[in-house]
Amino acid sequence: MRRLAAVLCLGAAFATPAWADAPADPLSWLGRIASASRQLNYSGTFTYQAGGHFETSRIVHLVDATGEHERLEVLDGSPREVIRSNSEVRCVLPEQKMVIIDEAGGRRAFPARIPASFAGLAESYRIRKGGSARVAGYESQLIVLDPRDDLRYGHQFWSELQSGLLLKARMVDERGELIEQFTFSEVRIGEVDRESLSPRYRRDDEWRVVNTRGSEMAQDQIGWTLHEPLPGFALTSVVRRSLGAGRGEVVHMVYSDGLAAISVFIEPLDASEEAGDMKPQRSGSINIYKRRVNGHLVTALGEVPQRAVMRMGDAIEAIAR
Repeated sequence: MRRLAAVLCLGAAFATPAWADAPADPLSWLGRIASASRQLNYSGTFTYQAGGHFETSRIVHLVDATGEHERLEVLDGSPREVIRSNSEVRCVLPEQKMVIIDEAGGRRAFPARIPASFAGLAESYRIRKGGSARVAGYESQLIVLDPRDDLRYGHQFWSELQSGLLLKARMVDERGELIEQFTFSEVRIGEVDRESLSPRYRRDDEWRVVNTRGSEMAQDQIGWTLHEPLPGFALTSVVRRSLGAGRGEVVHMVYSDGLAAISVFIEPLDASEEAGDMKPQRSGSINIYKRRVNGHLVTALGEVPQRAVMRMGDAIEAIAR
């Protein structure tokens, strides 16, 4: 898991439509949620809950002529700050005096939980409108995504009525029990002070900068495939990253149904090297599964049920040359 840590660390205001213009169908609501998180200017404080773990963060998001800019600061526990400028993400760890640079993936921080392209979601989820509720002082519309099988979790999204901004997101299991939840406790939609995007921590020469950005690979260059596809999940990206001098490379594949995603990491493993605990594990909302394949360690993980990561991990095989 140490080798995955770096990977996982992982001006104009938007014109908002009037309440009367809010769409009637749930798919149009998903479109509003997806675009609002990317096109609105907003700032606020939200809480993340997974099991007995709670974490509070402050976020500032600004869109101007140069693109999207965002600063997220974790307010509990060890200090962390994530600064994004378009596709570049910098994760600042002041206690370690370290900055990790990576590319923004398909799944971004709350409130950008709905992907820009969501047309295929209806194949894997039953999408419906729920009731209305008041969240962080705003009236909101509930949109529910019920999974069509046991390979993904259910999702509930509360969208602000006028702007469409996601105010609350909840992921639940097949019994309807909470897996994780994001909730704004306070949020301001509209004009944002650019100074609030400035990094909080000043760096000096003692800080270490780690660039974890990899190089994209074509699918026919991977050398690995699924002998049994997972229903609804398609390969969306493949990246190759160096493990360091003499240690080879790790291949990172991402399979997604448009909302849920499973990452598969494939790295060389010496015969004398221990692979660690191979039993299925769980870390918060993420299920993890490992196995040895042809001298490599395959790790599948994602915010999906354990059976999904196990089926994905067991289906990975090397392509005969």
